[in-house]
Amino acid sequence: MAKLVAPHSSEQVKPLLLPERERVDERKRAETLKKIPLDSRAVSDIFMLAMGAYTPLDGFMNHDDWRGSCVDMKLVDGVFWPIPITLPVAKDLAGGIGAQEEVALVDAETGEILAIMEVREKYSIDKKLEAEHVYRTADPKHPGVAKVFAQGDVNLAGPVRVLSEGEYPKKYPNLYIRPAESRAMFIGKGWSKVAAFQTRNPMHRSHEHLAKIAVEVSDGVFIHQVLGKLKAGDIPAEVRTKAIQAMIDNYFRPDTVIQAGYPIEMRYAGPREALLHALIRQNFGCSHLIVGRDHAGVGSYYGPFDSQHIFDELWDGALLTQPLKIDVTFYCRKCYGMATAKTCPHDPKEHISISGTQQREMLSNNAPIPPEFSRPEVVDILRKYYASLQPTS
Repeated sequence: MAKLVAPHSSEQVKPLLLPERERVDERKRAETLKKIPLDSRAVSDIFMLAMGAYTPLDGFMNHDDWRGSCVDMKLVDGVFWPIPITLPVAKDLAGGIGAQEEVALVDAETGEILAIMEVREKYSIDKKLEAEHVYRTADPKHPGVAKVFAQGDVNLAGPVRVLSEGEYPKKYPNLYIRPAESRAMFIGKGWSKVAAFQTRNPMHRSHEHLAKIAVEVSDGVFIHQVLGKLKAGDIPAEVRTKAIQAMIDNYFRPDTVIQAGYPIEMRYAGPREALLHALIRQNFGCSHLIVGRDHAGVGSYYGPFDSQHIFDELWDGALLTQPLKIDVTFYCRKCYGMATAKTCPHDPKEHISISGTQQREMLSNNAPIPPEFSRPEVVDILRKYYASLQPTS
């Protein structure tokens, strides 16, 4: 039987979603509690806790765990954790909450009660400290830093009991795969060495090449896409899913790839986020995370391979899931195919560099996209989507 990596610092995955039979009464009780509105990041974190992707956390971090995560990437009990998972609220709202009081956590956008939280601690943080350690910059133009600086001044800490996963299970019935489910799927296929590929974009030829390298050295690849809030201009998950599936169906051998999605909201923290992505994939049962160029980065805040180098800074036992580090990929006219900087001996002028940003620009301008850049079956799906965005005469 396939033997998968253990969940992070736990013998088993710890989903915080209550069993369905308990939710009806708990929802009624939640209606009587003070309501705490959640922004999109906190909503995403609730759903990640619900499915067990944040194992072994039982809720939102207290002050000492927040600080340890920021400064040392380590919780008070020694567990590795590279990005703090916290619940910030406005100071006046926090002031009305007593010690050990239970509150209802509500999606500010939909009004749905998502969880009940026992507030065990209230504390303020040094936002600049969090920005400089986690994001390596205090520049407010960085989207992750901007979110930290704009958040409420008081963090609430304590365990949560989740009552809902929102619209995700209904909206993505074949894509929304929880860690316990992915583990069962891998075991069912006889996979023990599984490489995860993180994406928030449709996959072009460079992405495909990364996944195929991973297929060569593992039992299978878990293409795991972001379903949470994206940046403006990003392609919606429904369209992205179809495009990725067209690539899988036409260019991969059957039973070598599983496509799935999960409800994280990107923080664009570069190296630290690469570590968090690996930790999360450990909970999903993946032994490796593909880490290519500028993983989880934004702008020019991080070096192209900083997200690979940071894995070398970890202490023994911090993380079981390991990085599959792959160099810059491109199409080489001389090689007549995809290559990396480690395998191609030819002049860079023979290289066709490929990026999601370029592809989006080509699609927006209805420019031709060569087959060296993206597969025609993928381009057809994306062109239909971009055509739907054009105003009708």
